[in-house]
Amino acid sequence: MLTRTDIQTEMLAIPGSPPVRWRISDAPVPYEQASQEMEREVAAIADGKANELVWLLEHPPLYTAGTSANSADLIQPDRFPVYATGRGGEYTYHGPGQRVVYVMLDLKRRKQDVRAYVAALEDVIIRTLDKMNVRGERREDRVGVWVRRPEKPLLPDGAVSEDKIAALGIRLRKWVSFHGLSINVDPDLSHFTGIVPCGITKYGVTSLVDLGLPVMIEDVDIFLRQAFEEVFGATENEAVRHMG
Repeated sequence: MLTRTDIQTEMLAIPGSPPVRWRISDAPVPYEQASQEMEREVAAIADGKANELVWLLEHPPLYTAGTSANSADLIQPDRFPVYATGRGGEYTYHGPGQRVVYVMLDLKRRKQDVRAYVAALEDVIIRTLDKMNVRGERREDRVGVWVRRPEKPLLPDGAVSEDKIAALGIRLRKWVSFHGLSINVDPDLSHFTGIVPCGITKYGVTSLVDLGLPVMIEDVDIFLRQAFEEVFGATENEAVRHMG
């Protein structure tokens, strides 16, 4: 497994690369519009017409299905709109109170290694949580970032309960990434019951507020940017865009 030093060394852009654009949308963005915008940005980055981009936003309540989604895991298909995506993974929920981060990086400038890239995104999440004194952990058999819940009943096999606090799902085109990650800050956790999140029934879902941290998304954004720069390098502000 890559160490933190490996990730930092391997995921920094080649010398002379411009900073990554950092965009925050302050109003919920409909999924169709976000998807179309990602397509445009990824094409421009791949053609060398735009710098890399990280886009932070929220969506209205919805479910998305990754390329490995099992239709049986969509328990309540009429509850929220459902969108098929080209990202990896299974079903997940997006909605208010969840920080969605679409990461559009040119891995030709960094390292053309999908596993290393996923590990780097996980490390960004873990570093972000660590700055709020939350210990996030990765698991070899499960994608995403997890927190232990020793206050909950033990699992049937005697193991300590764990909940998922952040999800990952990526896609690459011409070695430019899109889609990305989401961190549960204070979403309505009952909305996850309409699906089997990521196809996993053994574990639950949590959020920062559910863990007892009275934080706002704007607070998390500060730590998230710091963590991203530690792993991927410099960013620069882009004007806020209002979509939707």
